Amino acid sequence: QVQLVESGGGLVQAGGSLRLSCAASGMFFSIYRMGWYRQVPGKQRELVAAITSGGDTNYADSVKGRFTISRDNAKNTVYLQMNDLKPEDTAVYYCNAAVLSTNSWGKGTQVTVSS
Repeated sequence: QVQLVESGGGLVQAGGSLRLSCAASGMFFSIYRMGWYRQVPGKQRELVAAITSGGDTNYADSVKGRFTISRDNAKNTVYLQMNDLKPEDTAVYYCNAAVLSTNSWGKGTQVTVSS
């Protein structure tokens, strides 16, 4: 059973940084495409960044140049380094693991950016 546990969220001032981590278990981590999504109340969950099993990455336009996704297959962990945070980055951030038709989610971690 796939389990994803996010950590690293919190309250930060605009311009600050946070690093989110997602620890995975119950899966052959290295073959999964891993992603970070975010959601604010009343809006759809949106992709923030993703990284394939081969290390290819893609980002939402709104975070390009500020956020970096990375993975450590030895630690079964995916990271999201978030720099120059803005109030509009405030959301619950969710970790996602996908392979073939399987799609798993963590419970999320709150990120709040004050102006």
